[in-house]
Amino acid sequence: QVHLVQSGGGLVQAGARLTLSCAINGRTSATYTMAWFRQAPGQEREFVAAMTWSGGTTRYGDSVKGRFTISRDIAKSMLYLQMNNLPTEDTAVYYCAAGALAVSLSTAKDAWPHWGQGTQVTVSS
Repeated sequence: QVHLVQSGGGLVQAGARLTLSCAINGRTSATYTMAWFRQAPGQEREFVAAMTWSGGTTRYGDSVKGRFTISRDIAKSMLYLQMNNLPTEDTAVYYCAAGALAVSLSTAKDAWPHWGQGTQVTVSS
């Protein structure tokens, strides 16, 4: 079983940088892949980034490429999302997710079985 606990988030001004964290409790092994999604009010949950837990292969959504970086600390069982140069359009609730290796960095939210509780990121102009 995998339990994800998120931290970070909050209110920042446009252009700022912010890092989200996700603690992974329970089974963490080479068979898992990890991801970040976000959901703005009235919008579908959107893929942000994903990576393999063991190999570090990454994938990014088009809207965040070049601005966001997904990373993990295996020793600490932590997943991170560093967000740079935030515009107001990045305002959303951000979720970390985990799945088996077969999920294969999927951009589809339904492919991911384990979710964090979500954390609000608000970017003000």
